[in-house]
Amino acid sequence: MADVIHVNWHKCAGRVKPMHCVNNAPLWGTDETLWDTLKDAEIPYSRLHDTGGAYGGGRYVDIPNIFRNFSADPSDPASYDFAFTDWLLQNLSKRGVQPFYRLGVTIENACRIKAYNIYPPADNEKFAEICEHIIMHYNEGWANGFDYGIEYWEIWNEPDNEEDPLSNPMWRGDKEQYYALYETVSKRLKKRFPHLKIGGYASCGFYAILGEEVCADAHASARYDYFIDFLYGFLDRITAKGHECPLDFFSWHSYSGADSNVKYAEFIRKTLNEYGFTETESILNEWNPGIMCRGKRQDATNIAQMMCVLHNAPVDMLMYYDAQISSSYCGLYDPVAKEPFPAYYVFYYFGKLYALENSAECNVTGKTLALAAKRGGRGGLFVVNPADKKREICFNAELFTRAYVYSISGSRSENKCAEPRELQTAEKIRYTLSAGEIVYFELS
Repeated sequence: MADVIHVNWHKCAGRVKPMHCVNNAPLWGTDETLWDTLKDAEIPYSRLHDTGGAYGGGRYVDIPNIFRNFSADPSDPASYDFAFTDWLLQNLSKRGVQPFYRLGVTIENACRIKAYNIYPPADNEKFAEICEHIIMHYNEGWANGFDYGIEYWEIWNEPDNEEDPLSNPMWRGDKEQYYALYETVSKRLKKRFPHLKIGGYASCGFYAILGEEVCADAHASARYDYFIDFLYGFLDRITAKGHECPLDFFSWHSYSGADSNVKYAEFIRKTLNEYGFTETESILNEWNPGIMCRGKRQDATNIAQMMCVLHNAPVDMLMYYDAQISSSYCGLYDPVAKEPFPAYYVFYYFGKLYALENSAECNVTGKTLALAAKRGGRGGLFVVNPADKKREICFNAELFTRAYVYSISGSRSENKCAEPRELQTAEKIRYTLSAGEIVYFELS
């Protein structure tokens, strides 16, 4: 029996959400070979965290890489080294990608040997002033800077990573020290730049609410419980009388599958609402369905499934981790051939849907996943077969005079991207999806 997809092309269901954002870019030194793939895929945002590799490559984005001597004068342009971060942002800007700028440091996974930059700042007010001048440089032209209009500014990353500061690769302090940092920085930045979105804190996630185990650590359950304790403590602090802080967006991470992530999205939306943050955006800005199952890192089906399922969940944006070629987390680019893996084309075809802007009402009977969008006389239908067997679909593409199909095999044994072709007449109402296949129907 065929699955039925019915699209009401005349009923708008809101803006297509940015489900195809990434962390970073196809960095390989300063080689720009693959940078245009970001533009081709209409990638709207790139989150700048762990940029350039360990310790931010010693040059990129991180506060200690830009402001190298914390005892220096924050108001003096000579105190800043913007060179490599300028290059990075110029290349993003040329491809139409907006940075999602993380104000903080890169994770130090080898902190057991020695920690360098993950300690709480010696002076929160000074740290806030440094952040202010970085924003001035990229948005107001200060210090021979730019006018990029960067909207999102995230304060730190995963300060909740471990309860024991000596084991925490992101924050060698306790949670109260982070709450104090967030209060100081968020208030100063919001006062100085009321039009920008200030938030954080890139939570490690909410695995504890489902009892999921996404790592093999013996103390995983206690660690996951701490993530939740940290969250409630944070929200208590920033809503307490006399401590009220802005929270334009709340960012969080998950390396679970799509169904679990829906539940996490529902949990954080409900929690934010209960604390009065009903307008605060919920942003899942680190996700990768293949990290806990390494063979699926390049599996296009898992990526497409995540985009479809989360598009209909209470989350405002997704950011895949990671788009850096050399990263073990990257399933988008082949580091040897220097070309996109087929999984990249999930982002490419979702970008076509995103470019249409207006999400159309799309109802599915069956297990096939589908999203639709329309602008003017053009339409797009993004379809995923998450099953390991063929599935027939029926749909109302016959309303359009011409339809092209772009197909990606999500099977790890094949995992390829077929050349686009025009649909035959019979296929305009009935189509057979291969196991794990992702199809983008371009309709006119």
